[in-house]
Amino acid sequence: MVVQPRIRSFICLTAHPEGCAENVRQQIRYVNGKGAIENGPKNVLVVGCSTGYGLASRIAASFGCGAGTVGVAFEKPSDKGRTASPGWYNNVAFHDEVKKAGIPVATVNGDAFSDEVKQETIQAIKATLPGGKVDQVIYSLASPRRTDPKTGETYKATLKPIGQPFENKNLNTDKQNVDIVSLEPASDEEISGTIKVMGGEDWELWMEALAEAGVLEEGVQTIAYSYIGPEVTWPIYTNGTIGTAKKDLGRAAKAITEKLSGLCGTAHVSVNKAVVTQASSAIPVVPLYISILFKIMKAAGNHEGCIEQMDRLYRDFLTSDAPPPPDEEGRIRLDDYEMLPDIQQAVAGNWIRINTDTLSEFADFDAYQSEFLRLFGFGIDGVDYDADVEVDLPLPS
Repeated sequence: MVVQPRIRSFICLTAHPEGCAENVRQQIRYVNGKGAIENGPKNVLVVGCSTGYGLASRIAASFGCGAGTVGVAFEKPSDKGRTASPGWYNNVAFHDEVKKAGIPVATVNGDAFSDEVKQETIQAIKATLPGGKVDQVIYSLASPRRTDPKTGETYKATLKPIGQPFENKNLNTDKQNVDIVSLEPASDEEISGTIKVMGGEDWELWMEALAEAGVLEEGVQTIAYSYIGPEVTWPIYTNGTIGTAKKDLGRAAKAITEKLSGLCGTAHVSVNKAVVTQASSAIPVVPLYISILFKIMKAAGNHEGCIEQMDRLYRDFLTSDAPPPPDEEGRIRLDDYEMLPDIQQAVAGNWIRINTDTLSEFADFDAYQSEFLRLFGFGIDGVDYDADVEVDLPLPS
């Protein structure tokens, strides 16, 4: 069938299998073009492996470090003529490419929050990876809800400020105009629910399950991803419900490091750059900020997407003999280019001046839209979008 994008708000309802595959191949070519990463991990588990930073991490680990990987994702296959989710096609393409390279690979498709998927993943590690253990665990989940495996209660994440209402400029991506968004503050229940979904509890449960199963190597390293951003987004992000949940990752990192002391293992939080993902597209204010940021960072020559960020994470921070120092809370600051004073001063100036009439002058909405479409396999050079493509692709075993 011929597959074209069908966009509704911040979601694309279709995905292009060949476009997704080419997107994966382009990321692989980027890592390969940088050369081998010395002293990298040998066996890696990526929880949340199918899109964005999780997918880029897996590509950097396998094609930069030569690491075997087990990935965990919750993606939908094609059904009755409907395309699969983009993450499904990404996983298919990753399997195809990594098997050509002769690198061990397995993917578990299911609810990563569940005990069942944790046990299935442990079995995949034992069956797939040399030695049956991992020396690195990447935690990169983004989900709107989570069912607690111990209580059976389902919690939902909420995108709201805390303490007082919030109002600021926003990019209406459907109408391509700048409007005003107003949000009421979150309730205590909404705050606690967001922490349960997006905080560090599940990360801890993963590490506990892996340790109990004996599939962690001596000196294992685990990294969870976070974001801070500029002051203009703090009320809705850093100081809002999401930011409160992300702060819980810091608590979890300390707890995990303590529990891994017998293995000399460590847990870290990496604060990454703002990029276009399915999750970030849903957060008010953030698309406008990203559009402004892209224009400024591209002009400065230091713009990065997911694969550039993850390649640099491995080369400069995780395997370097002299990595940049962590911040005062012990976090890796991969958002260092984004948060440079001159970059943020330029963003702040453009934010004041931007409106619908000046959108193209002070922001790069075309780049934002292009990156959004790429998430679903569209707008990628070398792909014939008028050609029939097979949408029913099984995930390789």
